[in-house]
Amino acid sequence: MARDLIEVDFLSLDIGAERLSDLATILSSDERDRASRFRFDIHRNRFIACRAMLRERLAEKLNIAPAAMQFIYGLHGKPGLSGHELQFNVSHSHDMAMIAISESTEVGCDIERIDPSFADEQIPERFFSSYEVATLRALPVADQCDAFFRCWTRKEAYIKACGMGVSLGLDSFDVTLAPDQPAALLRGADGWTLKAVDAPDGYAAAVVARGDDWSIKLQ
Repeated sequence: MARDLIEVDFLSLDIGAERLSDLATILSSDERDRASRFRFDIHRNRFIACRAMLRERLAEKLNIAPAAMQFIYGLHGKPGLSGHELQFNVSHSHDMAMIAISESTEVGCDIERIDPSFADEQIPERFFSSYEVATLRALPVADQCDAFFRCWTRKEAYIKACGMGVSLGLDSFDVTLAPDQPAALLRGADGWTLKAVDAPDGYAAAVVARGDDWSIKLQ
């Protein structure tokens, strides 16, 4: 049995006004300030929902009040909890959020809505490694969109797990992306393991954690 179980939740961010109003009350003052800076209501509301539901989920694990917890941030913005060892990461895209929680293992996650128009741009040539670009462009055109988002979420999950954020070049490490390849980190990511996770329809998602003695439990 794996030493650590990483719990993964997928949560809709498009919720009713009453629920949203309740959630807003558990945010910290700095979170409310961040929310107020969004220009459009839909983005503001999704931010509020994501942050508050993250608080609810973590509070459930720790048996504390959601409003009582204090987030702290690493040098490159990776969030943690003041006074608690619980490890977690959060990602959101359009109307869907993803939360990954571990009792002890550093973890990163990423979810992206699959948008063919985004994948058609020259993003791989600008940001992916030469191995990844060659693998992607060798696939049939019909397979390249899904492969692009497999690659993107896997890379984002890794840089979030190790806490480096955008300071770590996306071309400094390799991931698998072809449909017949198991999810894996390749060059430049020693000590970490990548696993694919079944995302909601229309989305791609990935989880990365330190070591290899862990498994995923979908909530």
